[in-house]
Amino acid sequence: MKITGIKTWICDMYRTNWVVLKVLTDDGLYGVGEATLEHRELAVEAAVRELERYIIGKDPHQIERFWSETHRDAYWRGGPVLTTALSGIEMALWDIKGKALGVPVYQLQGGRVRDTIPCYANAWFAGARTPEEFAAKAAATVAQGYRALKWDPFGSAYLHLPAGDFRAALDCVTAVREAVGPEIELMIEGHGRFDVPTAVRIGHALEPFNVAWFEEPIPPGDLDGLAEVKRRIRIPVAAGERLYTRWDFRDLLARRAADYLQPDLSHCGGILELRKIAAMAECHFLPVCPHNPIGAVTNAATLQIAACTPNFTWLETMSNDVPYRHTLTTETVGLVNGQMTIPEAPGLGIDLIEEELVKYPYQPHNLRHYTGQLTQIRPDSASDWYGTTPREGGSK
Repeated sequence: MKITGIKTWICDMYRTNWVVLKVLTDDGLYGVGEATLEHRELAVEAAVRELERYIIGKDPHQIERFWSETHRDAYWRGGPVLTTALSGIEMALWDIKGKALGVPVYQLQGGRVRDTIPCYANAWFAGARTPEEFAAKAAATVAQGYRALKWDPFGSAYLHLPAGDFRAALDCVTAVREAVGPEIELMIEGHGRFDVPTAVRIGHALEPFNVAWFEEPIPPGDLDGLAEVKRRIRIPVAAGERLYTRWDFRDLLARRAADYLQPDLSHCGGILELRKIAAMAECHFLPVCPHNPIGAVTNAATLQIAACTPNFTWLETMSNDVPYRHTLTTETVGLVNGQMTIPEAPGLGIDLIEEELVKYPYQPHNLRHYTGQLTQIRPDSASDWYGTTPREGGSK
């Protein structure tokens, strides 16, 4: 079996675009992957084309060899664009291997260590502006079965949090905690925006709310600053969504700068790289909670890794999406009591529906986290997407 090429699609998803792909082979078998990098989609597609030159004619089963030749042996490597492109292709190679052998990918990674995947909800707050609106949406999300919620209550603040915005953020957290009660986990998102003194002040203020973690409290390039924040506050720190490959995580672990590691499968280097990162974290007795806010293929692939990774704890999931999401793939994910089911079909357990993807061509978007636009992450028509029955047929 030899690789003959890569097909890509960029599909508009309201405030971002999915970048999905197929790696094709000469015997008709193909694998699907996702290389979504929000608001840098055209650059990633170009990077996929660059990597395609290296992979045509190669054996798709030699995944480690492909990774080494396109990353380790490259003069220019790393960074979000190149590593996202590499991740999407690597994901598709595992899909091919699983299909060829007739087993889900988790079986190729040592087998399951759990039967369902505990999740926390993101995007549940779409459209909320006031503490009361956040509280109402939080209660409704818990009523759907979620036991953990994440959100960013900090509006348009950057580096410093003025007194009025500080009070508004705490009012929002107070309202949500009162609405959902003490047994629901709350994760507070910082989006890498604060300086160290502000992050420490916020961390101290969040203590009474018993939050599960404070995520990305400062910009991701400052690991020493992150370690300082972790030392000075009493609530856990989560980080890692904007780190790429095991070498970035090596530096994070060396500084003991986080309590929860959050590699993103679409950005960290792919399935095997995430497994290596998780193994490194396990040696430090630290859990991994993969960052997972993008598309259906990455979600399916991340479920495979969550199924077989001993130190996995929570999976991020977007609790709602555009109403046409279910038409774009054969995604069949169930959610019961905050636990997501694991795809059991060979490979990643998902396929693309090409004729539907082309109905939503690329649109330029720029969701800026620090201008107060974040609650507009979903349209008013957004709804949950779990348990959808797929179209007839499936992946070859």
